[in-house]
Amino acid sequence: MAKDLEISIRSIGDVSVVDIKGEVTAVSGQPIEEAYQRVTAAGAKKILMVFASDCYINSGGIAILIGILSATKKNAQTVRMTGLTAHFQKIFSMVGLTRYAQIHPSEETALAGF
Repeated sequence: MAKDLEISIRSIGDVSVVDIKGEVTAVSGQPIEEAYQRVTAAGAKKILMVFASDCYINSGGIAILIGILSATKKNAQTVRMTGLTAHFQKIFSMVGLTRYAQIHPSEETALAGF
């Protein structure tokens, strides 16, 4: 059974935190893009994407994230990610996403020194 995508945005200091729960696919990716546009419009330069432990990401979802990370480079933004399973950390590394966003083991370590 598919898990609907749930996105929420919060701020911790000068970091915009985007919480992501559910399935990240090409079909469900629009809310992530919209969340990115909202934090960018608000002037965010530091973005932390927090994936829920049961988050599922397919190739279409990875394409959505690649598009967002490409935009962050153009917008001089720094992105960090956390909550990814070891499987998705490996995939993100293989497809090159880790060149654009650091992956951290926890929200606390991602925020440290951001």
